[in-house]
Order: sequence, then structure tokens, then C-alpha cells
Amino acid sequence: MATIELRLPKMGESVAEASILSWLKKEGDRVTADEPLVEIATDKVNSEVPSPEDGILVSCRVNVGDTVQVGHVIAVIETVDGASAPAPVAPAAPAASETVSAPSAPVAVDSGAAVVSSSVRFYSPLVKNIAKQENVSQAELDSISGTGQNGRVTKENLMGYISSRGNKVVSVQTGSSTFAPIANSFEAPRVKGPNITVGPNDEIIEMDRMRRIIADHMIMSTQVSPHVTSYVEADLTNVVLWREKVKKQFEANSKTKLTFTPIFIEAVAKAIRDFPGVNASVDGNNIIMRGDINIGMAAALPSGNLIVPVIKNADQLNLVGIAKKVNDLAERARANKLTPDEIQGGTYTLTNVGSFGNVMGTPIINQPQVAILAVGAIRKKPAVIETPQGDAIAIRHMMFLSHSYDHRIVDGALGGRFVRRVADYLEEWDVNREI
Repeated sequence: MATIELRLPKMGESVAEASILSWLKKEGDRVTADEPLVEIATDKVNSEVPSPEDGILVSCRVNVGDTVQVGHVIAVIETVDGASAPAPVAPAAPAASETVSAPSAPVAVDSGAAVVSSSVRFYSPLVKNIAKQENVSQAELDSISGTGQNGRVTKENLMGYISSRGNKVVSVQTGSSTFAPIANSFEAPRVKGPNITVGPNDEIIEMDRMRRIIADHMIMSTQVSPHVTSYVEADLTNVVLWREKVKKQFEANSKTKLTFTPIFIEAVAKAIRDFPGVNASVDGNNIIMRGDINIGMAAALPSGNLIVPVIKNADQLNLVGIAKKVNDLAERARANKLTPDEIQGGTYTLTNVGSFGNVMGTPIINQPQVAILAVGAIRKKPAVIETPQGDAIAIRHMMFLSHSYDHRIVDGALGGRFVRRVADYLEEWDVNREI
């Protein structure tokens, strides 16, 4: 029988490693082509690796909990009929990086390697990216004692070093005076949480992996970006009436349902074209203006966790195209079927707190973006409207929009005008618009 080496496949442009969550087959089991063999998790999403051929799972080369580099052999399969088949194409992993003990976390994964080792010592992409975020120099990184496999520096080693080194100010000598550059003089203090007393009737529940990632990401975002939130109340009566009128025909024509989310995304994409300053990232003293409009939509999972699939080039899609993307991504998010590429590359995020009955919220920015919009519940309210006969009070469908933005580069004028423009696009919706 021919032997096939199953390697960890490439799962996205910036994904270099994955953790082994569980083996779905055990050694000696028969497997069929495309049958899932192992469940893996990156810092982006969970997924499954299928068998490339019919055969027998001869050997599982990695254990549950191991973190493995892309291209590393994770299993060996013998084909049933003896016919040879090529192993999945993947870049070979460096010899010294077969496993990494540090768990994944969403720390600026898209930014690439933050440091280049001055020795042959291996550093995982996670450790390198944390080092970049925390301004840890290569010399400092090389000096840290590692407790991982073969003495590697783990996330815990690095975070411990950062906590113990204190708040350092990087000074620059110029002439006879010394000053601290604004970009390097601040390091967010790391506050130790309070001591918790557990009562006899309390239950202790360990965070799952995704919840730990979300927690780390939210803390990092609040430390990195000074958050400001602007609010606008919009009259969505035209949108509500139009959707109610066309939704059945829309579904019949396009074979997909019309929710409010695609309408919101279309308005956001239009407003970003008008105010591109909210479609950006900050890298040190540089502002990166994004050329594409890739809108992430926060989606709640059955587990209670959150994931943000991304609609790429949303401004280039019509309403039908956006609706199909929204429904497809939401459905596969709930079924844990998203690929890593589908939840990265976002340039702006929309979250619908109204789906939980909330009127408004103060969302936390999804790094490395600089702004996020929360839309609240659409409620019938009495409102003053202008008519040719004068002002009148009428029942209208009203909704709050909450726009949080990074005050380092988005000032109140830009942040406020942007959310006002989104509201304008929704309020000016054409009730006679063709599908």
C-alpha cells in the first residue's frame, strides 16, 4: 500500500500555525477521501482537515493541544488500493518549529513578523507580534528565558517579561536636550485583577479557547485605542416599509432572504466612500488608508461567543450580492464552517446590538481597524415630522446608531459626520426602489 503524509494545510495568507483540538479518527481506522480527520484551531477560526484519499489512518503524528506549523506532517495514511496520491501542497515548516507551546491569540496577526531573530532561535508568529505591539526589541526578546519546547519563548514568558520590566520611556537625545517621543513614551499599565473569593454555591467555569481570545483582543483594543462614541437617531420608516413591501419578491427572485443587515452594510459602504478616513489602521506614526472596503459583521455563535466574518469589497456589490454574502457567512458561522480567509482582512466592522433587543451600545473597536458601528433595535416611537402643512407628531420607526472610533486619528468631526451620513442614506431610502 502507498503511504501518504498528511501535512497541515495553508489556511490563510497570514496564518502560520494551528492548534490540534481533537482527532476525529483514531489510528487503525479506515478513512474515505474528504472525510474529516482532525479538528484544528487557528487564532481566527476552527476548521477540519480532511483525508486526501481512501485508506487507513496509520499514525497520528501530533497530539491534542499541540501547536503545529503549516506544512508539518500531522498524520500518515496508507491507501487501500495501493495507488499513490500526492500529499497536499503546503510550504515546508522550519526544522526547529514543528510544535510551539504558546496558545494562539488575536494580536495583530495580519501585521506579519514583528522581529527578525539575530540568532537561530525560533519565535512563533504570536510571540513576534506581541513583541511588536509592546515595543520589545530583538535584543530584549533574545534575552528572555523560554519555558517552551527546546527553550522557546512562550506567550506567558513574554507577557511576564513585559509586566516585570515596568513602564519605560524611550528617550531621544537631540542637541543639549532630551525628550520622549510621543509614539514610544506610553506603555499601557498592566493592572492585576482583584482577588476573587469563591463562595460555596458558586460555580467555576473555565473559559473556552475562543472566549480567551476574545477577552485578550478586547483588552488589547481598549489599551491601544482611545475610544470615543458618537450617537445618531435615524428614522428608518422608509426602509421598514420598503423591505416589508419587497421581501417576498426579493427572496423569490434572488433565492435569499432580505434582512436589515444588508441594507445597513450598503449604507456603511457608501458612507465610507464619502469619509475614507474611518477606513484605516494605525502603525506607529503611520496612518494606513485602506484601498478596499471590507466590512466585518459581528455574529453571535450558539456557544455565546462572537465571530466577525468579512464581506470583501462590499462597496462593489449590489444589495442582492450583499444579502447573499451576509446570509451565507452567517449560516456557516453558526455551523463553524468559516475558513480563516473569511474572517480576516476587515477594514470596518458593523455590529447589530438590536438583534438582542438593545436600543444602543458602545462597541469596542476590532483591531487593527479604527472604527466600529453598532445599530440598535428598530422601535416605533412618536416623532416630530415636517409636512407641507407644518410640523406634526407621527409614529415612526426609529433606530440609534452608535459609532465608536479611535481618537488618535478619527476626530469628533469625522466620526460624527460619518455616522450622520450613514443615517442620511437610511433616512433617504427610496420607497419605490426596484429590487
